[in-house]
Amino acid sequence: MNDEPMKDEEPVVRVAAIGDLHVKEDATISYRQMFNEVSRDADILVLAGDLTDLGKPREAELLAEDLRGCGIPIVGVLGNHDYESEAMEEVSRILREAGVHLLDGQTIELKGVGFAGVKGFAGGFGKRMLASFGEPAIKAMVGESVKEAMKLENALRQVKAKKSLAILHYAPIAETVAGEPPEIYAFLGSARLGETIDRFQVGAVVHGHAHHGTYEGRTPGGVPVYNVARHIEKPGGQPYAILEL
Repeated sequence: MNDEPMKDEEPVVRVAAIGDLHVKEDATISYRQMFNEVSRDADILVLAGDLTDLGKPREAELLAEDLRGCGIPIVGVLGNHDYESEAMEEVSRILREAGVHLLDGQTIELKGVGFAGVKGFAGGFGKRMLASFGEPAIKAMVGESVKEAMKLENALRQVKAKKSLAILHYAPIAETVAGEPPEIYAFLGSARLGETIDRFQVGAVVHGHAHHGTYEGRTPGGVPVYNVARHIEKPGGQPYAILEL
């Protein structure tokens, strides 16, 4: 008989992840019931950008009201739609006051999981990745893509937890945007994000943005990537994915 004490196994943390809620001012869709359900199904809720439809403070207020139905910690990032009205700071303030840990190059540890988050940016994948060459506008676009990848790198360096999740809006790989028109792949994400992720011990990645993409893929280094846009069909049949870390 083995009399050695059994080591306590680390508890599994269930993360519910969803992106692209696109909350509108007309409040035709309420997510309060879904957030109530998420509170029963998961330990943490992750929001992967495009939380509002036009980046208006009123849209953020409506989302904040629905989030009152969520009784678990919430962490997320903004998406491109949240920038549309150039009211990002106000939108961010409203969501933070509602209890959302909104990340933009930062990290936070919740229930033993380290979360690193950035919006990300466009740029393309593989041989078709946009290069910094030619007109200033193209160089500026590539510069923004590089800046977001560097913000993600800085955030991942700060993660100390054994378990980790990277939160993006734009995709880090082409595999999870498959299903979208190939002509717009370059606007749906950047391989620079995936390359950055593969330099760290990341448990998994979630993103949104590609409404007609594919649920699951992997970085070249083998890190699982999940497209959790609300429109994507997920294994549990719910608009949100449940990941076990």
